[in-house]
Order: sequence, then structure tokens, then C-alpha cells
Amino acid sequence: MNRRQFLSMLTAAPLAAAAKKPNVVILFGDDLGWGDVGCFGGDIPTPNIDALAKNGTRFTDGYVSCPYCSPTRAGLMTGRYQTHFGHEFNPGPAASAAATFGTPLTETFLPARMRALGYKTGMFGKWHLGYREGYRPNDRGFDEFFGFLGGAHDYNDAHADSTNPIYRDNTRVDKIEYTTDDFAREAAAFIDRNKSNPFFVYVPFNAVHTPMHTAKRYQEKFKHITGESRRTYAGMLTALDDGVGTVLKALERHGLTKDTLVFFLTDNGGPTPVNTSRNGPLRGYKAQVWDGGIRVPFVLQWPAKVPKGKVYRNPVIALDILPTAVAAAGGKPDASWKLDGVDLVPFITGSNKGVPHERLFWRFGQQYAMREGDWKLTKFGDKPELFNLAKDIGESTDLAEKEAARYQAMTQAWNEWNRKNVAPLWAPSRPGAQKKKKKKAA
Repeated sequence: MNRRQFLSMLTAAPLAAAAKKPNVVILFGDDLGWGDVGCFGGDIPTPNIDALAKNGTRFTDGYVSCPYCSPTRAGLMTGRYQTHFGHEFNPGPAASAAATFGTPLTETFLPARMRALGYKTGMFGKWHLGYREGYRPNDRGFDEFFGFLGGAHDYNDAHADSTNPIYRDNTRVDKIEYTTDDFAREAAAFIDRNKSNPFFVYVPFNAVHTPMHTAKRYQEKFKHITGESRRTYAGMLTALDDGVGTVLKALERHGLTKDTLVFFLTDNGGPTPVNTSRNGPLRGYKAQVWDGGIRVPFVLQWPAKVPKGKVYRNPVIALDILPTAVAAAGGKPDASWKLDGVDLVPFITGSNKGVPHERLFWRFGQQYAMREGDWKLTKFGDKPELFNLAKDIGESTDLAEKEAARYQAMTQAWNEWNRKNVAPLWAPSRPGAQKKKKKKAA
């Protein structure tokens, strides 16, 4: 080897390493409350989720685009307010869902965006975006899929619901162990197989959604908790955190942690009366546009790019995940995508001194809301109310009369945004979720 060849070899290796695209992982909980996670004040230990916050960024004001399962997932997968394309409500079980159910095929999903950028794509968990052929995970950009298509599933029995089976791609699976463990194990195996290629992994766990099933190994650990439901919930949440740990260990095993962008969040606020989840000081629950229904634990880790241990307080939303992932992968969203989300990294690192969003919006049937800085307009009952979240995080003191000019301006801004929305493509699966339930989170 001559001197020129030797020098070429020394310089080529770092360039090749730098050229490898970062991996992207989304870890997604289900019906988990804002106040349930340790780093958000929870009393049940969640060391793996907390480690993501310690080694990355914790968003104090992280939101989803709907207080309900399926519409939030449509927003996440498209980077667009789902009310812009009619995916406003849950569909109901597969046996009774509207024939029109499924995120419209005019919308391009995040895995398809990532696959176009050279990524291997895998999904392991709950889909809830379409039952019919053409609307399933493998049809929307995922190379591999292991999970179920509906909104809920038994944790232990693959055959519990014949209309909502567990699938590997499009083949039914006959046996499972415990779905939380299964999804984490499958995701880790996907990482093992694709460690040399850039990959996108989406793990939408069904924990801590009902039915309330916990793994036997956690029953002894939480015997000190009085109340069977809360004790079961603690086991389910611990299994979720352990599942997060299984995926993170797979990254560590292959030396991929530094160059992997990881998100953790959940699909909506906790339905406290149903599963004992807790939304902390926030008002309301799942299916309500109070912050208890739409503000969620939201964490981002990317050691190669994002500062460690940062707490970010400006409002962000799950719609931001798609543009953040695409930008990390070296892509550039086109204006024709009509995204409502933004790349979060420049805001976290400080290279962009502005705020990600001047305003955030929600519409869920007759309910609606808008966030503008510290101010939030919330319509849950007969008329909208106005709150200053910096002083009143529990949305208890209506300032609509005292701040009449602001109230009118925000109402007008929401009406202007709403003109971009379309009629729902199917009726809500639970009309009762739209009725008034003025309760505060415990």
C-alpha cells in the first residue's frame, strides 16, 4: 500500500460513517396519563422512559392532535391535522365499523416517506387506521408488521377476538405471550436484523389500554398498592416501561444509541375512571379537549444532535414528528405535502430562536380548542371558555369576559382554521364521548 492509498483509507472511513443516516424510533403508549410517567411526576417507577428524558429533551407542553386513539394516530402518521381529511373519530370494532373507515389513501404515511429515503420500516403493535386490504400497515409503507388492526386486544389470547386477530404482515398469528412483551421483542428483533441499514421503527403498544391485564411477574411487586385496578395498572405500566427498555437495549447492543432519534409519547390523556390513569394537575380525561385529554408525556432523544437533560416549555404537537424524522433522514418536506407539523430539532438546539407554533388547534365533534402562547380557548360545554395556562394549568377560571378582546380574536382564529377542515368521513363510534362530562382529574 502506497502513502496515497493509506491516506485515502484514513479519510474515507470517517466520511462513510458520517454518511449513514440516523435511525428513527417511535415508542407510543395508549391511554397513558400525563401525570403517570416518573419524569412528569408519576408515582409508579418508569426508569426507561425517564432515561430518555434524562438523555434528551422533555416537552412539558407536548400535545396530540385529538383526545382519542384513531384520529391521533392519523395525525401522527401524516403530519397533518386529521380533520383536514375527515379522520375525526374512532371507527368502532372491526365487526361494526363504518364501511368507509380507513385513513384516506390520498394521505401519505410517515413509513412511506422514510422508505423513499432508503429506510427499512417496521411496525409492532396497535394500528387502528384501517381494517380493509389497502389500508393496512403493509399497504401504507411498512416492510414488516406484527400486531393488530383494531383499537384494543386481549393481552394474553391471540384468539380472543376473531374479528381483530394478531397478524404477522397479513398472516394470522395463533399464539402470543403478553402483547406488551411481544411487541417490544419483535421490535428489538427487527433492529437486530437491520442494524447495518437505516431503519424506522414504530412501536404503538396497547398498554395501558383496557382490558386490564397484567403479567404475573408484576403482581408481587405491587402488592402494597391498595385497590385491585390501580395495582393491575401499575403492572401494565411497568411492563410498558420494560418494553421501552427492551427496544433501547437493542439500540445499545449494536452501538446505535447515539445516532438514533427516539420519541416517546402516548395517543391521548388517560381515561382515569376506566383504568386509574392520572393526568396530574390537568383537567379532564381522554375524549375531552381539556388539557387532560390532549396533553401527553412527550420525550425526544438523539444524543448526536439534541442536548442532554433539556426541558422545553413551548407547545409542540405529535404532528411535528413526521417533519422532524424526515429532516433527520436528510429529506426535505415539499409544500405539496401540506404539513401542519415542523422540524423540532432547530428549536431544541436553539438554532431557531422562535417557537414551533404560534397556535395549535383541535376539533373533536362539538368540542374544540386552541392554544396560543399561554392562552387556551376550550369549548367543551355550551360555549367556549378562555384560560391562562401559565397561571391556571387546571383550566378552572374562565377569563372570557375579563379578556374579551383576546377571546374574540382567538375565536376568530379558530373559525378561520376550521374552514380548512372537512366533514367527518364516518360517525363517532361512541356518541356518549361527545356529551358533557364536566369532571376534573383526580
